[in-house]
Amino acid sequence: MKRCVIVGGADINNYSYIRNCLREDDYIIFCDSGLKHMDALQVIPGLIVGDFDSHDNPHFDIETIVLPCEKDDTDTVFAVKEALKRGFDDFLLIGVVGARLDHTLGNVSILLYLDSLGKKGIIIDDYSEMEIISNKPAYIEDSYAFFSLLNVTGTAKGITIENAKYPLENAEITCEYQYGISNEVLPGRRAKVTVLEGKLLLIKDRE
Repeated sequence: MKRCVIVGGADINNYSYIRNCLREDDYIIFCDSGLKHMDALQVIPGLIVGDFDSHDNPHFDIETIVLPCEKDDTDTVFAVKEALKRGFDDFLLIGVVGARLDHTLGNVSILLYLDSLGKKGIIIDDYSEMEIISNKPAYIEDSYAFFSLLNVTGTAKGITIENAKYPLENAEITCEYQYGISNEVLPGRRAKVTVLEGKLLLIKDRE
């Protein structure tokens, strides 16, 4: 199954990097003001969704779902749910991390939602990549400048970090004490992170 890429309206500065993350066979959904990125990303959407409160409906000859302004789901959440209905299980979200902290946190929670369904989800912005670690190991290459592990669900137990500057073995991280920030992969190694109970947000910083 092809990957679904969902484009939100948060700022993107490093278009060159983001374009390099895209694949020719990606199915791309633009959400409302995410349409402002279409020319710079040099891609054609397969679907456009939105209530068009922050961007005019372009009325392209492309499938478009017009949403009401008053609704429970954000345009981005609706796009994810619509893609799930269409059978996608691999997601890349871009343009979803920005100045609006409420939107950023809401979009990060989409990764938790996808993980709960057994789907793969990654957020990429100008500086970092984010994903959820739960029942499968995660690996971090030494090409990343830093990586951080944040508890976003309550308590995560049985955390083990190997091949990193600050290793852990069978540790616990709570939401009240986030001490897993700014770790580094040992040069020439590949870090491995496992969690026995709970979930962690892994953020890999490129610079």
